Amino acid sequence: MSNDATPIRLDRYDRRILEILQEDGRISNQDLAERIGLSPSPCLRRVRALEESGLITGYRALLDARRLGLTLMALVQISMDRHTPERFARFDAAVGGLPEVLECLLITGREADYQLKVVVHDMDAYQELLLNKLTRIEGVSGVQSSFVLRRVVDRTNLPLG
Repeated sequence: MSNDATPIRLDRYDRRILEILQEDGRISNQDLAERIGLSPSPCLRRVRALEESGLITGYRALLDARRLGLTLMALVQISMDRHTPERFARFDAAVGGLPEVLECLLITGREADYQLKVVVHDMDAYQELLLNKLTRIEGVSGVQSSFVLRRVVDRTNLPLG
């Protein structure tokens, strides 16, 4: 798998394969081939090449958080006391081990250094996460939370333009 950030040139077949796989990662090769207008063998070769290039990074099941009782989502902005590579590395490792954290972004343009997207069962669970996990990570000097009322756009598909 390549870690190269150079954009990969895609033809219309590759783009269509990626569009369909983003919608349905479980589609059979036969059905995929029919939908893009190729025979199964070249279609499978293209999919394998996209996987080997690192463009396709994996296949996952998307779960319904609410059906699992995970009804509270928050965006949490974290400020760090010092901006050193070691401080950030320790934070990254600590937050990477928290299953409630769905996304962690190192950000600029705000007073915060990180933005987290977290999901928990309820406000009690959020308080537990905040007070007993997040604020105990070495270097965390400030936390601001915003609670999600409604997801207006919620997609995982990347635009292939």
